[in-house]
Amino acid sequence: MIERALTVPLLEALADTPVTMLAGARQTGKSTLAISLAEHGHSAEYVTLDDPTELAAARSDPSGFVARFGDPVIIDEVQRAPGLFLSIKAAVDQDRRPGRFLLTGSTNALLIPAVAEALAGRMEVLTLWPLSLAELEGRPGARFVEWLLAPEAELPGEVGIDRSDLVARVVAGGFPEAVERATARRTRWFVSYLTTILERDVRGLADIERLEQLPALLTAIALRARGPLNKSALSQDLGIPNSSLDRYLALLERVFLLRRLPAWHGRLGPRLVKSPKLLLADSGLLCHQLQLDADRLEADPAAFGIALEGYVGMELVKSAALSAAERRVLHYRTAKGAEVDFVVESAAGDIAGVEVKAAQTVSADDFKRFDRLQEALGDRFARGIVLYGGDRVVPFGERRAAWPIGLLAGG
Repeated sequence: MIERALTVPLLEALADTPVTMLAGARQTGKSTLAISLAEHGHSAEYVTLDDPTELAAARSDPSGFVARFGDPVIIDEVQRAPGLFLSIKAAVDQDRRPGRFLLTGSTNALLIPAVAEALAGRMEVLTLWPLSLAELEGRPGARFVEWLLAPEAELPGEVGIDRSDLVARVVAGGFPEAVERATARRTRWFVSYLTTILERDVRGLADIERLEQLPALLTAIALRARGPLNKSALSQDLGIPNSSLDRYLALLERVFLLRRLPAWHGRLGPRLVKSPKLLLADSGLLCHQLQLDADRLEADPAAFGIALEGYVGMELVKSAALSAAERRVLHYRTAKGAEVDFVVESAAGDIAGVEVKAAQTVSADDFKRFDRLQEALGDRFARGIVLYGGDRVVPFGERRAAWPIGLLAGG
């Protein structure tokens, strides 16, 4: 079993919080991780609401269902019985000992106002994304975002990743089952996976008549992932009304297929584009939607650029989620078109900019994109980094450097 970087934060939450929610898309390994905590001293009774009998019991008598179990308990796929949340709240209000409930869910229950209100102050939510490069390399952690925001960070000397290996990583993505499969079988896995998500989870969240539009929407988002969301263009291209588009995007976020990156903006500097950037939650899913295999990525620089940027964006999201301090992943774009692929912001407002370049060489011109951002931020500009396909860290002046993409693995 691959060690998950979220193991330690999860154990920390269970040690001081009555209810912990482990959320994330289906097939990211939530159940496996929850059960594996017994190896770290957190033994718990386990029940899954994918079992029809257990689900019927939870829905018909939520209070009796909760009272049935001793402490602690793991309730898998808890979103299938929303009535349980109020019963869990009542149980916790009577006994606030930490670690009583570990819940897992394939939809973001906190986007349901009643659930968020019921467990406010009683529950910590952790998100399990598909496997990161660091996890696949056996070095789980949050080092990369910490390096970005620490000017004096000591970095490894040479941490290159062979281009063919990088292409293979991007195409495979991070869903554990997809990573283990050969290319042809991986394609079948993604087809079945999307069918299950749309027919089961999305239909369970909302009554949508035209589910067949959602795969096309995912493909359109993948094609436009390098720029801010343009709802008018999406609506026109797909023939989906704006009102329906907003609803579809919200549903895809709730099942963790999309990650919305807000735009960075401040009171100073040029007028900024405030539309978010949308990322598919897994590069393997992106490549599947765009019908990109390793040969196509090797031969088509534009296609590789789209896939690699999405891959790096999600690697930043995964690393930021593990940081002990608050870290936000955003994007930056001015109304005149100046942009930085990603920016990572600390709780204090310090910002590092990240540009993604697939080539194995970097020039001074690649750093010009940071000029506007640094001008707007002043001393809060931590550094500007160009991630590239080489194997060495190369300084390009004060607070600017080229870093190998391999550093995403944590060195």
